[in-house]
Amino acid sequence: MADEPRVQSLDDAMQWLDRLGRSGRAAASGAWPLSTVLDHLAQSIEMSVDGFPEPKGALFQNTVGSAAFAVFKWRGRMSHGLAEPIPGAPTLAAGADWRPGAERLRRAIARFQSHTGPLKPHFAYGALDKADFALAHAMHIANHQDEIRLG
Repeated sequence: MADEPRVQSLDDAMQWLDRLGRSGRAAASGAWPLSTVLDHLAQSIEMSVDGFPEPKGALFQNTVGSAAFAVFKWRGRMSHGLAEPIPGAPTLAAGADWRPGAERLRRAIARFQSHTGPLKPHFAYGALDKADFALAHAMHIANHQDEIRLG
C-alpha cells in the first residue's frame, strides 16, 4: 500500500506483520490471495536455510542471476513477477484466512535471523552471504507489499 512504510529490512518486515495483524482487513490485489503471498514469502526464506528444490545452473547463477541481484541491490528495490512461484516449490494453498501465512512468515524470519550455519544458494542469485540474503528477503517482501492493502 502506498501509505504503508516500505519494508527495508527483516526487522521492518516484522513490524509490517504487526501492522497487518492489527488491521481490520487486509487483501492482496494481485493474482494470488494474501494467504498465498505470505506463504510464498515464508517459503523463500525457509528455502534459504533448507535449500531450493530446483536451482538454476551455475552459469546462470554466476551471470544473469548475480547481475540481477546486483541491480536490485544497487536500486534498493526488487521487481519480479508477483505470481511466479519458486521453481519446484510445493504448491501453495489459496486459503481465505491469511493469518496462518503471516505467522509462517514471522516464524521464517525469526528462524533465518537466528540461523548461524551456512545458507543455501538462492535458486537464481547463487551464493549470498547472510546480509545479502536478508536484503534479498526484505526486497522480496517489499515488492509483494506493493500489492497488499491494509484495511
